[in-house]
Amino acid sequence: MPENVVYDVVGVGFGPANLSLAVALTEHADDLTSLFLDRAPSMSWHGGMLLPGAKMQVAFLKDLATFRNPVSRFSFVAYLHDTGRLAQFVNNRDFFTTRRDFHAYLDWAEAGLADQVRRGVTVTGIEPTGNGDSMRVLMEGANGTDSTEARNVVISTGLVPKMPPGIAEDQYVWHSSRFLDNYRAVRGPLRRVGVAGAGQSAAELVRYLYDHLPDAQIFAFVPSYGYSVADSTPFANRVFDPQGMDDFYSAPAQTKSAIWQYHKNTNYSVVDDGVIRDLYQRAYDEETSGRDRLHFHTMARVESAKRMADDTRVTVYSMLSDSSYELDLDVLICATGYDPMDPAKLLGGMDGCLARDEEGRYRVRRDHRLVTASESACGVYLQGGTEHTHGLSASLLSNIAIRSGEIADSVAAAKRARR
Repeated sequence: MPENVVYDVVGVGFGPANLSLAVALTEHADDLTSLFLDRAPSMSWHGGMLLPGAKMQVAFLKDLATFRNPVSRFSFVAYLHDTGRLAQFVNNRDFFTTRRDFHAYLDWAEAGLADQVRRGVTVTGIEPTGNGDSMRVLMEGANGTDSTEARNVVISTGLVPKMPPGIAEDQYVWHSSRFLDNYRAVRGPLRRVGVAGAGQSAAELVRYLYDHLPDAQIFAFVPSYGYSVADSTPFANRVFDPQGMDDFYSAPAQTKSAIWQYHKNTNYSVVDDGVIRDLYQRAYDEETSGRDRLHFHTMARVESAKRMADDTRVTVYSMLSDSSYELDLDVLICATGYDPMDPAKLLGGMDGCLARDEEGRYRVRRDHRLVTASESACGVYLQGGTEHTHGLSASLLSNIAIRSGEIADSVAAAKRARR
């Protein structure tokens, strides 16, 4: 790293959220210096679930920049124009692009900011420098340990894959986030495959496996009575608007809880209507053709999985019969969601300077900056892990352009105040 350089912003992680921040800093009226660090060698946004034809669940205009700056050179429309596919996209008449196309857009945007990114380095900690005006970001890479200084750190390390209680990943038990890599590495035929989960990824995987393994038995373990449709209607979607974040942040605790209760079906453990209908059509076709290889185990959850000879034996609990039974599978895939990122380990020596609420969660200002318990000119910002303060879209794509603009404005205001 360059010596004697103190960056205005060092970003930890370089997925879509911090990529959007890099765009916002580049386009900001103030001269803000930045560096972004990521352990992955390349952009790997949900790489394990880039299934053919899988669609985004947010409109293409909710890209890295458009809601903040509609004329940004880093917008999705600019990407389409630059790659010569704008007319074809418009002719497709679809507000929702494929995940593969959106991933290609992220790669395209990162290429325009390559001088701000260092990949292949793992941030191991953040500590105060002692002068109260900067922090030291510690890292490890191929060339050993290193560090750099920053006045502000923005942490966006992404969601953490969550497995069912008591079940660990191994060669035959996968989390959906690593599906494609594991699937491509399989040697030999798959004859019996199980998918646990009730959300979008689970339903997409059942559909994909049914279509691509024509001789296999596919088992879907769904903890509800059936897949629930995602509420993407206009009024419900307003919870993801920038104003929705303002409303959530300023609301009392009981109102925050009510918003979660009423509107979690916009994103959590729900499935797009089209995917549900596709699956139901396949199940119907199975009945009319007399085939029997698509099996839905509803009100059921997987309790354990262990390797027995050449099989993975899963124990399934049925809430309908209040009893458990066993099935032997080749592979079990757990599409059981994610936990929010936890920045505590990274913050290290900085953690003692940060304020927490009565439940032990970080206190977060509206501008996404952590509240300091003592006087400090340094700023630690979170992109993700702030659902308790900023609502349902805190870890989603819906507001990344606005959120990045707010962080850039906050950093710029603090820099002007120091002058």
